[in-house]
Amino acid sequence: MVAIKRIIKGDTVKIISGAKKGTTGKVLRVLTKERAVLIEGIGNIHRHFKPNRQNPRGGDKDIHVPTSIHKVALVIDNKTSKTSRVGLIKTVDGKTTRVARQNKDKEIK
Repeated sequence: MVAIKRIIKGDTVKIISGAKKGTTGKVLRVLTKERAVLIEGIGNIHRHFKPNRQNPRGGDKDIHVPTSIHKVALVIDNKTSKTSRVGLIKTVDGKTTRVARQNKDKEIK
């Protein structure tokens, strides 16, 4: 049985705390075990590597660092960047759906 997630791939989220507070981006991947998300355009860093046996010359690499899921909020209106908490409710047919709490429990598409 697969548990439904409050934030899923493809959602637009807004950073609500930290150095990048206020920026929005699209979720590329949800890392459930780490409780983190990869957000498009946020968390890209440049790493330098020391020389070792596999890579004798050393080098550098661009990597994508995940953002903790408690630092993001779901954007329910792209024009105004209004955010909302996400709730889960069961429908009449037994399926679980996501709803926006700040939007009077309106279903999230």
